[in-house]
Amino acid sequence: MREARSKCPINLSLEIFGDRWTLLVLRDVVFGGARHFRELLGGEERISSNVLADRLAVLVEHGLLTRSGDPSHKQKVTYSLTERAIDLVPVLAQLSSWGVRHLPVADAYAARARVLTDGGPPLWEAFMDELRETHLGTRRGPAPGGPTVAARLDAAYAAAGGRRTE
Repeated sequence: MREARSKCPINLSLEIFGDRWTLLVLRDVVFGGARHFRELLGGEERISSNVLADRLAVLVEHGLLTRSGDPSHKQKVTYSLTERAIDLVPVLAQLSSWGVRHLPVADAYAARARVLTDGGPPLWEAFMDELRETHLGTRRGPAPGGPTVAARLDAAYAAAGGRRTE
């Protein structure tokens, strides 16, 4: 890791997240369920493969993602969120909410953001627990009944015209 410009918490955070791609890669893992390089490469923003490889390396280096071999294919790698990355869900929810209020956001993304905004911190915690189960194999609490938060987000996205790129 290179030397930080200062020890200010905002500066230190921007040292990791201050480029265009890092939060988009995390968005695709958190909200899109992407776990492999090719899935992340297929996003609508069209990240280049060399930039994606660099961003994934930075996220692994800073402990936001782990990288492991995929048992289904020798040359495939699976990326998983760490607790440190899962802790960003409230930040991503707030950033989405701000974008919906102030920017010309596409309906499908706005629908997903509204689910997060309307559900607030209790929904974010439930979603974080789902992500823990998927990526870490643990939960902090029992799984609630009914549709998962991920299913609710996907349904809102699809109902507003969003399409999966998988």
